[in-house]
Amino acid sequence: MADRSPLEFRRSGRPGYAPALVAVPLGLIGTVCVVDVLAPQHIHLGPLLVAAPAITVAFAGARVTALMGALAVAAQMLIGVLRGALDTANLQAQIAALIVVSSVCVTVCVVRDRRERQLRRVRSVAEAAQSVLLQPLPARTGPLRIAGLYIPAEEEADLGGDLYAAARTAHHSTRLLIGDVRGSGLAAINNSALLLGAFRAAAHRQATLPRLAVHLDAALRWDTSQWRPQAEQDTNEDFATAILLDIPDHDPVVHLISCGHPPPLRLRGSRLTPLTAEASHLPLGLGGLLGTTAYDVQTFSFEAGDLLLLYTDGVVEARNADGVFYPFTERAPAWAKDNPDDLLRHLQDDLLAHVHGHLDDDAAVVAIRRLAV
Repeated sequence: MADRSPLEFRRSGRPGYAPALVAVPLGLIGTVCVVDVLAPQHIHLGPLLVAAPAITVAFAGARVTALMGALAVAAQMLIGVLRGALDTANLQAQIAALIVVSSVCVTVCVVRDRRERQLRRVRSVAEAAQSVLLQPLPARTGPLRIAGLYIPAEEEADLGGDLYAAARTAHHSTRLLIGDVRGSGLAAINNSALLLGAFRAAAHRQATLPRLAVHLDAALRWDTSQWRPQAEQDTNEDFATAILLDIPDHDPVVHLISCGHPPPLRLRGSRLTPLTAEASHLPLGLGGLLGTTAYDVQTFSFEAGDLLLLYTDGVVEARNADGVFYPFTERAPAWAKDNPDDLLRHLQDDLLAHVHGHLDDDAAVVAIRRLAV
């Protein structure tokens, strides 16, 4: 999906993105010089020059801030020469104070710029890891057009507990997985990587959808409990809600297994229908704890022209400052005629606008359009 970065909305106010603002401290220095020289002897505006480097810190780096500080000091000295007060203790104290403040501003810039360079390096590593872990979905598979969207909750993070993946089978169908791993941080990323790896290794095989669900449940449960003492084997807190789908090429249906995940939404024209499974199983990682390994497959109509939306709870539970949930089911029909990429682009813009650029939880959405064979 070639759309804007989900963090672009949030970064518009960061330092260094408005070089034209240099005119503000320059204008301040020029104005103070002119007014101070022309003003009566008992009026002194020179101390206002300290605002020039202080303002520059907000939008520029160390070099520009140092330049503004040097210009402010030069302007203060020029004022002293023109008013014949350069050798007075008061003006010399003002110059010394201006030098100290400018030095502090430059130091702040150096520390900030160093931290931003570190964050950029960390981010480049995270982007590389994301490209391997959360691989882009195929734009076309069989009669399906697919697009995926992932929006992290944290501004500097590209990875989290939400996941999706697709696989092509040898019997002419497409299998998809969307899930939400419990928790956050490195533990959630590790479990996401485990589930995605297990799905990619097994989804393309001839195994039935229930056997694939059993495989994913066992893989997550074994990995998260293999080093636990025997007494703690039944206290597993690592799990993932998920939906598994199988969409045949030549049969206008979708087969799905729900493991505690929000139901997909089918858009047929402007009519929205939640595909709620009659049997919702325990999340992956918990299914085998009760000795239950049978998964029921639900089948729903999915005809040419229909659009299917898979999503995580980070979308429907996103709230604005007033505590109002994002009206996903109300907004989605308005984009029903869009192709999957455009729909997700509209959704991303609308969701971030609703929450004013701040999500409390990661959000993932997959849009699937069935085309005529």
